[in-house]
Amino acid sequence: MDGSGISPPSLLNEYLLRGSVSSSGTRSMDVIVYLMNDEAIPLTVDGLSVITAHELHKVIREVLALPDIAQEVFALWLSSPFLEVQLKPKHQPYKVCRQWHDLLTRFTNCSLEDIHQDEPCLQFRRNIFFPKCRELQIANEEVLRLLYEEAKYNVLEGKYPCDLEDCELLGGLACRLELGPYNQEKHTPSTLRPKLESFLPPYMCKKRNGLLTALINRGSRQASFEQTLLNSYKEVTESITCEEGEATNYKEYLKKCHELPYYGCAFFMGEIDKPVQGFLNRTGRKTVSVAINMEGVSVIDRKEKHVLISLKFSELSWDHTYPDREEHILWLEFDGDNEGTPVNKLLKIYSKQAELMSGLIEYCIELNQGADLHSPDSALGSPPISEKRGKLRRQESVLCNRMKHLTTIDYVDDGNEIKRVKPKRAASFFTRQTTQGYASVQPADSPVES
Repeated sequence: MDGSGISPPSLLNEYLLRGSVSSSGTRSMDVIVYLMNDEAIPLTVDGLSVITAHELHKVIREVLALPDIAQEVFALWLSSPFLEVQLKPKHQPYKVCRQWHDLLTRFTNCSLEDIHQDEPCLQFRRNIFFPKCRELQIANEEVLRLLYEEAKYNVLEGKYPCDLEDCELLGGLACRLELGPYNQEKHTPSTLRPKLESFLPPYMCKKRNGLLTALINRGSRQASFEQTLLNSYKEVTESITCEEGEATNYKEYLKKCHELPYYGCAFFMGEIDKPVQGFLNRTGRKTVSVAINMEGVSVIDRKEKHVLISLKFSELSWDHTYPDREEHILWLEFDGDNEGTPVNKLLKIYSKQAELMSGLIEYCIELNQGADLHSPDSALGSPPISEKRGKLRRQESVLCNRMKHLTTIDYVDDGNEIKRVKPKRAASFFTRQTTQGYASVQPADSPVES
């Protein structure tokens, strides 16, 4: 991407940064870039210590023979188990790698040992600011394949939690893409068994196939997974003819993933308070992922692999505070009720990445506003900011909000005790509402400027 493309605000400069980089120097040096399927792309680069992400991005596109649209679709990321950041075009990957331990110190709770041992890798993956609606307009099969590989990886790893029915459909599409058209003689439950975790999330298979279930059902559940996947595989083959090409299958997979509110998100680590449990009033914290994209914010239970709450930008207000050096907090405010009384709810997300999350929320909203001003159809593909979510068909869907799993501060009238009358939205706890239906705190001076 060149400097005129979509780029994050200065607040995210340190954030917007998987692969290993060799040594620096003005002579030709080696660098390895990884795709989301762990395919490695070895490159020889001149002036590795000073090359920008934009220049390296161009080299990768040339090696992969990608069309111009890939300049907008993909970005370079630096990633490790502790932190994932998307690089701006002007960033110099080598220099950011040199600063990685400082970033971990500032934005994670890593131990000193983890900080010193961690090494980021360089990845070529989806740009979080690329509108998902434009993905389905892409004709190039290789670009679609890369998007498919990334989406599949996120589904299998549990970053994109899905209901079982949707996982089976996505698994059937993946079978069609990777095993070819369904063949009754060739494709059977026994042939899928060794590959099952390549098409369905392993955590789901294990969760549904515990020791007790296996003893009770004598393996019937495992056979059910294989058979339902096979049925989906067959249906997909029958619905999409060979003449339509692989691009159609890639688009069908992506189209299904687009239904997930966290598709194309940047993910952050955090914790929330658990509801009080038992007569001893036990408390504690739950580890969560906070997913932010161009449409809104989702809070996901990292252990259970389901949504705790998902909000569009039109449905929330937010703030970032750090009352002391240890507890950075992202506050999310949204409408709810308390025993039938309409209230405003405040959710506290404890995270050293709260500052990054707040900046990204603000920037995504600004991009949406800019798109609305320049295009009546919203060129970025996000729904109108006043639009509300419809009800989900599945009451127990992983996508359903789980308010009973959240501990919130419920209030009306400037945060006092709950009263009978709910104020208008303008009486937000943060007192900074705008006509667009969301509130933000005016950003402080950016702590980092590149």
